Amino acid sequence: MARIDAFLKLGLAQGCSDVHLAVGVPPMLRMNGDLMPIKFRALSDTELETYIHEILSEAQKERLAQGHDLDFSYVAEEGGRFRVNVFRKITGVGAVFRFIPGDVPSLEKLDVPPVLARFCDYHQGMVLVTGSTGTGKSTTLAAMINHINERRNMNIISLEDPIEFVHPSKKSQVIQREVGTHVRSFADGVRSAMREDPDVILVGELRDAETIMMAMTAAETGHLVLGTLHTTGAVKTIDRIVDALPGELREQTKAFLSMSLKAVITQVLVKTPDGRGRRAVLEILVNNRAIAKLITTDQTHQIPSQLQTGKDAGMQLMDQALLDAIQAKRIDANDAIRFANDKKKFERFVTDTDLVPTLGMGGAES
Repeated sequence: MARIDAFLKLGLAQGCSDVHLAVGVPPMLRMNGDLMPIKFRALSDTELETYIHEILSEAQKERLAQGHDLDFSYVAEEGGRFRVNVFRKITGVGAVFRFIPGDVPSLEKLDVPPVLARFCDYHQGMVLVTGSTGTGKSTTLAAMINHINERRNMNIISLEDPIEFVHPSKKSQVIQREVGTHVRSFADGVRSAMREDPDVILVGELRDAETIMMAMTAAETGHLVLGTLHTTGAVKTIDRIVDALPGELREQTKAFLSMSLKAVITQVLVKTPDGRGRRAVLEILVNNRAIAKLITTDQTHQIPSQLQTGKDAGMQLMDQALLDAIQAKRIDANDAIRFANDKKKFERFVTDTDLVPTLGMGGAES
């Protein structure tokens, strides 16, 4: 058994989401959003590098020696699947292990708004799940793939870096391909997928202009494309896509988004009132004629007002969703305030006095 497995086993027993290993500090666990050290000595550079080398292939060792970061999946000997990132920093090597549950979650178990199931019924177009790193985008996408897999006879091609949740084929055929192992890049993967008779293509990350363009082509030619972006709102997502492509494609990109972008889901993870877990809170855009017109006329700044009045279509602003969850006692207001845009609306719910100066309650606003 690799010695690093002992830390992973401890982390799973504690219910953590991530295990952090770095030189000069003891191993740390991400518990409900907070980083907590375990009772262990500070790791030395040589010691940690030895631990990590035990789980690397020769090719991975060579890439790390050349200064490259590594992204891969790892299955511990005593169980538990992890998404791993290994990197170098000023003090030496470091690694983060994110736990991937063995069972693929359902949309019902995630307790997300029911409109997400409707997105899974689309036959073509693009649905994006966005948010910062560590906000559960992969989990939401996995649940959407699982929903399709259980209900529709489809050919689903998933491109990931690395593969996280493993999907057994049910009603659908699910083909999972890993960037760097099975395909050279996301763009190459999408290009290949379009020759493999797909119905659904999952693009793990729309990380560059070429990938975005290939995903747009797939969505325009009769495929349902699911993808992620590291953006923190519907408006920022649309603007990011337009800005990512060359200027001469700007009008073409806006036309694509107005017609083929079906929905944007932006999510954050907020602590529950008891502090023992986190719950996803979602901002949701569902494209319609009004939003399409705002995109084509460069008035995306008016989209939030459409989200605010589009509740019947399943739309919601992040602030609306956070307030609803606070009032339903599903999330902690003291944590939710960090994700709010208009923090004034949350003042009456906050109980942590340390936040008072920040919010301007009884003191100057920051």
